[in-house]
Amino acid sequence: MAQAHIAAAIDGAALLARLGDRLAGLRGRLTPDAAMDKITWFRAGGPAELLFQPADEEDLAAFLRALPEEIPVTVVGIGSNLLVRDGGIEGAVIRLSAKGFGGVEVVGEASIRAGAAASDKRVAAAALEAGIGGFPFYHGIPGSVGGALRMNAGANGTETRERVREVRAIDRKGEIHILSNADMDYAYRHSGAGADLVFTSALLEGEPAERDAIRREMDEVQHHRETVQPVREKTGGSTFKNPEGTSAWKEIDRAGCRGLRVGGAEMSMLHCNFMINTGDATGFDLETLGETVRERVRATSGIELRWEIKRLGRFQGEAVLPFLGAIG
Repeated sequence: MAQAHIAAAIDGAALLARLGDRLAGLRGRLTPDAAMDKITWFRAGGPAELLFQPADEEDLAAFLRALPEEIPVTVVGIGSNLLVRDGGIEGAVIRLSAKGFGGVEVVGEASIRAGAAASDKRVAAAALEAGIGGFPFYHGIPGSVGGALRMNAGANGTETRERVREVRAIDRKGEIHILSNADMDYAYRHSGAGADLVFTSALLEGEPAERDAIRREMDEVQHHRETVQPVREKTGGSTFKNPEGTSAWKEIDRAGCRGLRVGGAEMSMLHCNFMINTGDATGFDLETLGETVRERVRATSGIELRWEIKRLGRFQGEAVLPFLGAIG
């Protein structure tokens, strides 16, 4: 059944004024009504009511302690796997900076400590340089370590959970936590760690390996990605998780959705589990396309596709999203 979603426009300047002296002393950057379409790889969607880019871990903790409990907090990474709705994101949006949280350091024979804002590709490159195997799969994931930790990112038969030894995080009260691999409660494309935790870094572990062998694996990952994925388009990567016993793209293709379009959004002809913005797609175009695909797959095979792309924010005005029977 279709549902209407009506919400007043967000007002970042008013929120910032309301917070007043609570945020005094912060060293990071505060931006009201920040344009999220400049951040997301889809290049679509509304603004963040208040975007905060902390200078470092201490600054992040101070911000979280100062923020009233009733104000929602959302954490975003580099925007590669993110769809922001056109009405924008209410409350505070935290985006960790590469300067404060992007470090990558080899700390043992086969261990790497990586900041949550470090790109997965940078971790793969550092592992290659140090002769640490087990990370070529990161070479093909266009995201950051924080996102990989949260969604158990994987590719080419390897998942993040296989490499995590411990994770450092800050909760809504500004307190620091050290989580073990077991504490992360990993499953396929999912972590059961507390939703209020902001991951700041991770200790990752591989195994000693020959650099030539690592390089060959990375080249294979890169070749596969460039051959079968629309890497030069405005896309968010894999749209849906693979259902048990099959692949999302196979079910999408079987339902006749390869090349399907809604407004400026299209299911890629090259890889039909990739949604692309052909130039002027709105967040609503993209999400409507995704829900249309889910409904057609459900009707064709009975399979319930689950979103892999993270969708955030409010619908704009009286926007009505179709097929809201069982959104996953």
